[in-house]
Amino acid sequence: MSSTPARARLTRFAWGVLAYNLAVILWGAFVRATGSGAGCGSHWPLCNGEIVPRSPSVETLIELSHRLTSGLALLLVVALWIGVFQRCERGHAARRWASLSVALMLFEAAIGAGLVLFELVAENESVARGLFMAVHLGNTFLLLATLTLTARATAGEPDFRLRRQGRFGGLVILALLATMLVGMSGAVAALGDTLYPATSLGEALRQDLSPTTSVLVQLRVLHPLLAVATSVLVLYLAARVRARGGRRDRRRAGRLSLLVYVQLGIGTINVLLLAPIAMQLLHLLVADLLWIALVLAAAGGLAAPRAGDAPAGG
Repeated sequence: MSSTPARARLTRFAWGVLAYNLAVILWGAFVRATGSGAGCGSHWPLCNGEIVPRSPSVETLIELSHRLTSGLALLLVVALWIGVFQRCERGHAARRWASLSVALMLFEAAIGAGLVLFELVAENESVARGLFMAVHLGNTFLLLATLTLTARATAGEPDFRLRRQGRFGGLVILALLATMLVGMSGAVAALGDTLYPATSLGEALRQDLSPTTSVLVQLRVLHPLLAVATSVLVLYLAARVRARGGRRDRRRAGRLSLLVYVQLGIGTINVLLLAPIAMQLLHLLVADLLWIALVLAAAGGLAAPRAGDAPAGG
């Protein structure tokens, strides 16, 4: 690794890139929640067939601004990758995570383009759109994870391994996969809330249980059930990390546990208020923060040396 000041600047930039991507994700959710995904028509990368649309509607401005901020996010991730390869030696973990971040960001752009080109936006109610949204969320989680691990590695934190971790390694994998599944089901649930808004909690329940309603709505009822079960699993993982990690890992495990309880509360309020846009965005923000906290806690737990074992290294 290069000198300490350069290392500190790179780490700050890495965390900044992660924070900016969180903002872009929230803006993308706002585009979906407001039905502005078709603001540029079925054109990509042009907007309504133009580079700069003339007399744009509000929906066009919202969608175009999301494309511009997403483009900047791609440039920032590439800049981070360049900085990591300039300042981190060959074989450093940050190089691996930064390279994966670029690949996932390119796939993220491809998914966004596919949504537009296949017209899976605005009022489209197809199952294909639900699948695209689930894959989109899954890739977004992976991108946030690799950006988080890039920042963690540039800060000089020890690399980790999954081999020879015993039951703890299996617990980490299960918690990560379950949390990703909850996020993907949440993306479908949010789409159902947007396409089939209810005027009362009773109406929402009738929609969820009706055999004639859209599959996007029928799947909506699974999300809170998955969320509660996964919360128990993540809380157990946090307890295990506290038991085996150092002071920093214990703090991170504590923040992870707190975010689980906060997210359960926000999710309950979101359901009771019939998913207004502001609550949807807050719910997504906390979900992303919880995912980042989970990745950090899991990495710290996996990097912690076990009794009779050498510290995990790169």
